Amino acid sequence: MDSFISSVITLALVMDGFGNIPLFITALKKVSPERRKIVLLRELSIALIIMVAFLFLGKWFLHAFGIHEYSLSIAGGLILFLISVDLVFGSGDETPKSDPKEEEPFVVPLAIPLVAGPAALSMVMITAAQQSNKFITLGAVIVASFINSIILMASFPISNLLGKRGLTAIERLTGMILILMSVDMIMGGISAFIKL
Repeated sequence: MDSFISSVITLALVMDGFGNIPLFITALKKVSPERRKIVLLRELSIALIIMVAFLFLGKWFLHAFGIHEYSLSIAGGLILFLISVDLVFGSGDETPKSDPKEEEPFVVPLAIPLVAGPAALSMVMITAAQQSNKFITLGAVIVASFINSIILMASFPISNLLGKRGLTAIERLTGMILILMSVDMIMGGISAFIKL
C-alpha cells in the first residue's frame, strides 16, 4: 500500500498539474468557453491512454524501433523548447479563424508533452520496473491522472480571476521556466548518451 501511495504522489508531481495551469490556459484561450472543458477532458483522456499504453508497451516500442530512452528525453526537450519560445515571444495573432475547431489543440502540446511527456512516460516505466504487479502501477497512473485532472479543471476559474494582463505575464514567465526545463531535459539526454 505504501508503494502504491508513493507511486501516485511521484507520478502526480511529475505530471506537474500546477505548473501546467498557465500553459493549459494559454493553449485554450482561443477555444470557445463552451468547448474548453470538452477539449480539456479529451486531451487528459488521450494522455492517460498514452501513459497506460506506454506502461504495457513502452519498452517493447522503444526496443522495436531502436529508440533509446535518452532520445525520448532529447526529443521531448526540443518540442518543449519550441512551445516555450512561442510562449515567451507570442505569435501576436489574435484574429479568430473561420472555423473555431481549428484553434483547438489536439494531442500536441497538451496531451503530449505537457501531461504525458518524457518525464511522465519514463517515470511510468521506472515505477512499473519497481513493482512486481503492473496493475498496481496502472492504478497509480489512473489515480495520479485523476488528481492532475482536478487541478487542471481549476485553470478556468484562475483564468477569469487573473484577467488578460495577468495571463500574459504568467505566459511569459512560464515560457522562460519551460525553456530552462527543456534545456535541462536535452542536457539530461545528452549526458545519458555520453555515459554509454
